[in-house]
Amino acid sequence: MSTDTVLVTGGSGFLGGRVIAQALAEGHQVRTTVRSLAREPQVRTDLDAMGARAGDRLTFVEADLTRDDGWAQAVAGCRYVLHTASPFPGEEPEHEDDVIVPAREGTLRVLRAARDAGVERTVVTSSFAAVGYGRPATDRAFTEEDWSDTDADLPAYIKSKTLAEQAAWDFMKHRGGTMELSVVNPVGIFGPVVGTDHAASINMITGLFHGALPGTPRLYFAVVDVRDAAELHLRAMTAPEAAGQRFIAAAGDAVSLHQIALAVRARLGEAAARVPVLELPDEAVRQAAETNPALKGLLPNLGKIRHVSNDKARTLLGWTPRSSEDSVAATAESLLQLGLLPTAGS
Repeated sequence: MSTDTVLVTGGSGFLGGRVIAQALAEGHQVRTTVRSLAREPQVRTDLDAMGARAGDRLTFVEADLTRDDGWAQAVAGCRYVLHTASPFPGEEPEHEDDVIVPAREGTLRVLRAARDAGVERTVVTSSFAAVGYGRPATDRAFTEEDWSDTDADLPAYIKSKTLAEQAAWDFMKHRGGTMELSVVNPVGIFGPVVGTDHAASINMITGLFHGALPGTPRLYFAVVDVRDAAELHLRAMTAPEAAGQRFIAAAGDAVSLHQIALAVRARLGEAAARVPVLELPDEAVRQAAETNPALKGLLPNLGKIRHVSNDKARTLLGWTPRSSEDSVAATAESLLQLGLLPTAGS
C-alpha cells in the first residue's frame, strides 16, 4: 500500500469525488481542497455512497482558486497533485474574463504552489473544449495534437479551458522547475450520480426525461464515464510515459442524442418510457427555440459531429473505458434511484 500523499483539488465536485475514491482505492493518502470546510460532511457522505471508506486517510484544507490562502498548506508534503477544480458558469457570463481569468489564474496558482512544495507531478484536468472547437468541419478524429482556436467565436467556458491549459504548458516550459505535468482532456462526463453536485453534461439525461422537446435533435457528443475519467487521472499521475503528455478521456467516438435515448430506453425499460426517441429535423428545433429561449443554445451545434480519438490513452497507458451506452445508462439509473427523474406514471 502506498504512503504517498496525493492532493485532489475540488473534492466536492462530480469528478473530484471520484478521483478521491480512486486514489483511496489505490492506497494513497489523500488531501483535498474545498472552498469551505462546511462541505466536508457531504464529501464523506458521497464517498461512502461510492463504496470508498476514507476514514483518516482523507483530510481537508480550505482553499479557493481565486486566492493564495491555503494553497501552501494544501500541497505541503504531497508527492502528486490532481487539479480537478475549475469554475463552470451556469450561463454565459456578461464578460468572458469573468470565467477566463479565474480558470487561468487558478491553474497557475496551483502549479506555483505545487512547484514550490517539491511536488513530483501535477495532473491538470482540462477538457475536450481545449481540443476540438473553433475549427472547420472535418471527418477526421481530433487528437491530443489539436487545439481549439481561441480567435474563433467561442463560448467563454470553452475559451477559458483552452487558455488555462495553454498557460499551464507555458508555465511548465519556463517556470516549472523539475516538476512534471500531465493533462487529461475529458469529453462530456457521465456516470453514476451520488449527490447533488454533478457535471453539467448530466443535464442532457434529465432533459430527455423531462421532455423539453418531443424528440431528439441532431446533436452529437462524446461520452466518458466519471469512474473511467478518474482512473485515467491516476494513470496519468504515476505512469512514467505520461509525463509531458495530454490525454483525451473518451469512451469512444461521438454518439448522437438519438443513440443515447435509445440506450437509456433499452436499459431502463418502462422506467424510461418518457424518454423520446423520435428524431427531430433541425427546422422543428429552430421553431421550438423561438418560443423556448433555453433551446437556443442547441442551434449552433445541430448536425455538427466532432469525431474524437482515445487511442493515445488506450495504447500508452493501457486505459480501457466503459462504453458510452453503459455510462449513460448508469447515469439514468442513479438519477432514478435518487428520485431526480420523473417516471412514466408521474
